Parts: sequence; C-alpha cells; structure tokens
Amino acid sequence: MIPNEKNWFTEVYPKHGSALSMEVSAKLHEEQSAFQHLQIFDTPWLGKLMVIDGCTMVSDRDNFLYHEMMTHQTLFTHPDPKRVWIIGGGDCGSLKEVLRHPGVERATQIEIDERVTRLAEQYFPDLCSSNNDPRAELLFIDGIQWVRDAADGSVDVIIVDSTDPVGPAEGLFNQAFYAQCLRCLAPDGILVQQSESPLFHLDLIGAMHQTMRAAGFTATRTFFFPQFIYPSGWWSGTMASKGSLEGFREQDARSKPFETRYYNADIHKAALVAPEFFRKAIAS
Repeated sequence: MIPNEKNWFTEVYPKHGSALSMEVSAKLHEEQSAFQHLQIFDTPWLGKLMVIDGCTMVSDRDNFLYHEMMTHQTLFTHPDPKRVWIIGGGDCGSLKEVLRHPGVERATQIEIDERVTRLAEQYFPDLCSSNNDPRAELLFIDGIQWVRDAADGSVDVIIVDSTDPVGPAEGLFNQAFYAQCLRCLAPDGILVQQSESPLFHLDLIGAMHQTMRAAGFTATRTFFFPQFIYPSGWWSGTMASKGSLEGFREQDARSKPFETRYYNADIHKAALVAPEFFRKAIAS
C-alpha cells in the first residue's frame, strides 16, 4: 500500500497490470487545452513533473536521458545534419539538444499544442533555454500537415518527439506519414521516432519497422535507453533512413564540443545492441 495515497500521483498501465507511483508535494497547474489535459506537479525527488492526459511526460530529474538519446544518437549517425525538424517536442528539450550541434543551421519545432511549450517555459525553463537561438523556429501547427506541405528533400533529420500513438499523435505512426517524411528527407536523411517500451510495446515497435520499410525506407534500427517515468522504465527510439544506418561519426561524438549527462560514443554503440527476444521478434 502507498502511504498517504492522496499525496501520490499514480499512472496505471491496465494492459500490463502494473503502475508507477510518485510522491507529489503540490499540484502547480492544471488545465484542459484545446488538445489535451495538462498537469504540472512538484515532487520531492523528481522535481517538476509534467503529465499529459494522465501520462507522465517529462521530469526535471530524468528528462536528459530521453532528450539526449533522441537527438545525439541520430545526429551523430547522420553524416552532416544541417536542417532538423522536431515534430512535437513541446517541452523544447529536444530542440535544446539539437542546437548544441554547431553544424545545425536550422531547427524547426512543430508542436500542435502551444500550451505545452508555454507551460514548459514557465516550469522547465532550462529545457527552453535555446528557444531564442537564431537558428530555432517554433511553429504551433499540425506537424502532419507541415510534412505534407514541405518540399521534397528539404530536411536532413526528422525527430518525431510525440506522445503515445493515441489522440493528437495517432497520425504520426502510419505508412502515409512515413512516406511523406521519406519524400521530405534529403539523401542520407534520417527519421527517428520515439518507439515506446521494448518490454511492453514490442508489437508496436515491430509494426513500426514493417511500416517504415513499406513506406520506402531501406534501413531501420532501434536503440534503447532507460527512462524511469515511462512504462517499464525502459524506452526506445527507432531510426529509418534512405541509406545505411551502420556506423556513426564516432570521432565527432568523442570530441563533441558540449557536455552530456548520458550520451557518449560508447553509449551510442551499446544502445544499438538488441536483446535476443527483441532481435527474434523484429526479424520475424
């Protein structure tokens, strides 16, 4: 039993018969935006915590795991990323990490719900510290429509930093969207999408690989990282490319001109090592 249950936030995973509970010291904000239900809590251990539609999204303590892996793992895989789109990413943490790469000339964040970003600016200011970078562009529009309207070959990396594949994010996990991303990517372009838990959502990840390849991508690959506040505590991102996903700019990763808390060149290689059950499932 949880002591003083009223002082805890619990996210229940009914399909998997489990839950994650976090002690909270205060509810700082709550609103229903035009798209989703948003809450901000203060917690003794995690710091600030953002919850969207009852699902934990970002915390002060562990957000660096997700943001570093979803960006650096991909940008160091690309030979020379200059133009980057972030579909979703309203907390702006991925945008901040992308802009730490000096070779990036333009980073466009396309978030449908402006309220997520405004709350992040208020409660997670560190994540938003690069929002005024002259290379940054923040758009509050439909990311699916943005990709549909974009010119062929107009971007090097697309990062789909979305919520779970329900509600506003549902249309980001299908063949039509992947085909449009493929069209927009320049040669050597890479699409990366958060792909949920390998332990809880293996069927979804397998379907993503199949659907990405059906859309025309020639290579797909999943990488893994810990994430305490997400279901099972183990998360993933899946890359898709027109070319190869073998190798990366290892020397650049080792001599990167910025500090990270989790990502490094050795983590880059280790994150691509798949456990046996995953290899068998994705190969089947």
